[in-house]
Amino acid sequence: MSGRDRRLTPGNGRVALEGRGLAAERQVPGEAARVTAPVTALRAAPEGARDRQLISGEGVRVLERRGGWAFVQSEKDGYVGYLREESLGPAQTPTHRVAVPASHLYRDADLKSPDLAPLSFGALVTVTAEHESFLETPEGFIPRPHLRGLDRPFADPVAVARLHLGVPYLWGGNAIWGIDCSGLVQAALTACGAPCPGDSDMQMTLGVEAQGDPRPGDLWFWKGHVAMVAEPGLLIHAYAHIMAVGLEEADTALRRIEAAGDPLIARRRP
Repeated sequence: MSGRDRRLTPGNGRVALEGRGLAAERQVPGEAARVTAPVTALRAAPEGARDRQLISGEGVRVLERRGGWAFVQSEKDGYVGYLREESLGPAQTPTHRVAVPASHLYRDADLKSPDLAPLSFGALVTVTAEHESFLETPEGFIPRPHLRGLDRPFADPVAVARLHLGVPYLWGGNAIWGIDCSGLVQAALTACGAPCPGDSDMQMTLGVEAQGDPRPGDLWFWKGHVAMVAEPGLLIHAYAHIMAVGLEEADTALRRIEAAGDPLIARRRP
């Protein structure tokens, strides 16, 4: 598989997704599944480093189950890796996403009933019934104001990014409990119905070159980092300097990052 991007190559030598022309011992169609854990790490190898995270309800195609690990490809962006098999359940067709920074899954349609699991912004759920203040899913009940139908995407990625202000920085993070620069951009664009790759180098292919004055939603790239223009002269990004999602004056960010040896290399308009 030399020359292919490991992150997007659905094959590991033992198995490969059929129809992709990848050499492997077995060609498989893959099995549809979904993440049932609140969040799970997608790793480069079993017990290996975290590449990204998947959150509750996100769909995957399982190519192999082996030793408690599943080799999968994410439906959201095609990212490939290993996650713990226990974090998966049967596939469902989602109808809604969590549209507030965080929520809870409850046992009953009652705010005093036991909470069963935390839910991150962007978590996908399948609503089966509606109650006065809660929406029902096969796993439990979620407050009605916390959900938004997938047929009603957000219109403003900057507004979505702002929902994450103060979220702690986490390398490879994609959840409200920890997120990195590219995870923030992906969360913002995906919630607006726009496909978005998982890592910043992949995101440099989005849209067109941003020319002229900066506009809200423009993406600025450095080597290994991406920020979004929140408004003229102001960026929003998840960055290690403060270990959180924050707002930063654009000129300050440019000087600070360039002083560390990384000049701005691209501006894109998704």
